[in-house]
Amino acid sequence: MIQIKVFVFNPFQENTYILHDDTKECIIIDPGCYTKQEETELSAYISDNQLNPVVVINTHTHIDHILGNNFIFRTFNLKPIIHDAGTIFLNNASDYAAMFGIQVADMIMPEKFINEGDKISFGNSTLEVLYTPGHADGSVCLVNHEQSFVITGDVLFNGSIGRTDLLTGDFDILAESISQKLYSLPDNYIVYPGHGETTTIGNEKLSNPFIRG
Repeated sequence: MIQIKVFVFNPFQENTYILHDDTKECIIIDPGCYTKQEETELSAYISDNQLNPVVVINTHTHIDHILGNNFIFRTFNLKPIIHDAGTIFLNNASDYAAMFGIQVADMIMPEKFINEGDKISFGNSTLEVLYTPGHADGSVCLVNHEQSFVITGDVLFNGSIGRTDLLTGDFDILAESISQKLYSLPDNYIVYPGHGETTTIGNEKLSNPFIRG
C-alpha cells in the first residue's frame, strides 16, 4: 500500500511528494524545498518514518520543481531522473531563478532519463511514465494503476491546466497530452497536481473550464 505525503514548498507553493510502501523504500517527486526550514521538514519526515530514498524524479524541470535537487543529492546521494527534453531548464536554472528573484547554484544533472511507458519501481510499487508536454518540454505524469492515482506535475490541476506562455509551452500540445493521455484514465483516478488540491480525472473531464473530456 503506497502512502503519499505532500509538502507545500517555496514561494511558488509547489507540491513536493514522497511516496513509500511497507518496505520503507521511498521515491521523492519534485523536491521543491528552498529554505533550510523546508529542507529540514523534508529530511525529518524521511528520518522519522525510517524511510530509504531510492529515486528522485522531476515531473518537469521548471525552477519551482527542482529547487531541492541539490539538497537531495547532498543528503541522499540521489541524482534526479527526468525526461531528456527537460535538460534545457536544468542547464539554465540559475538564469531562470534570477528572473523570479531566487538565487540557486548550478543544478545537479540527471542520473538517467525516462520515457513514455517506462516503469519506475520502489519497494513493491511501480509508477508508469506518461510523456505529457505542452506546459514544458520534458513534462511527465506518473501513474499507479493498483491504487488508481496519477501525479500530474503542472499538466493538470484542480479546475485548471498548466500555463503555456513560458518557454516551450504550447496550448495545443498540452490539450492533446491531457485529452489523449490523462483523460483516457478511468474517472475514479485521483489527480495529485504540482500545485493546489487533489481532484479526479472524472471531475476534470466534466468541469475543467479549459479542456473538457
